[in-house]
Amino acid sequence: MNILLVLTSHDQLGNTGQKTGFWLEEFASPYYVFKDAGAQLTLASPKGGQPPLDPKSDAPDAQTPATERFRTDAAAQQALANTLPLAQINAEDYDAVFYPGGHGPLWDLAEDPLSIALIERFQAQNKPVAAVCHAPGVLRHVKASNGLPLVSGKKVTGFSNSEEAAVQLTDVVPFLVQDMLIANGGHYTSTNDWQSHVAVDGLLITGQNPGSSDATAEALIHLLKQA
Repeated sequence: MNILLVLTSHDQLGNTGQKTGFWLEEFASPYYVFKDAGAQLTLASPKGGQPPLDPKSDAPDAQTPATERFRTDAAAQQALANTLPLAQINAEDYDAVFYPGGHGPLWDLAEDPLSIALIERFQAQNKPVAAVCHAPGVLRHVKASNGLPLVSGKKVTGFSNSEEAAVQLTDVVPFLVQDMLIANGGHYTSTNDWQSHVAVDGLLITGQNPGSSDATAEALIHLLKQA
């Protein structure tokens, strides 16, 4: 199993003057689910190099066993510091792609032509695409082979409007993940705020929030093992 992880390169939280980026748990949890399943991992981002970490995901109350494991894992830290630029990535080289969230992807990956084309290539090659929390936002402009939005007619989830309201960023983000998925024809599902919830529809896997990180990654491994 050869899995590509694509992280954000965007570090500005709108016009707030605050920093954003990727959410640590949403990278670390899947990273170890994949590693422990024996997968080979490649990390990429639009700009390459070290992706920006959302400082809030580094706070003591945001830590999990996976984030603690990451802090003592020099090899994982080295891999994260040296992500490949998206321009160097070919879908043909991987069995699946996984997008960790954080607010950053709403600004760069959602609009990135290379990321959009990459996801479309994975789908065209019948390879799974997975995204958790805000990362389903990267599907905003992705089209299926029939020209419709990729999420159209599919069961999907992602960071809910109520969760965005709870973190008081409804008016800061460029779009709301839940609203976008519905507007693109997705059959949006969710559970209670901050509880684990994953939607699987064919080769598309989406998770609702940080607490869904493990389950989203496990669903991807399950699909790959079935294949």
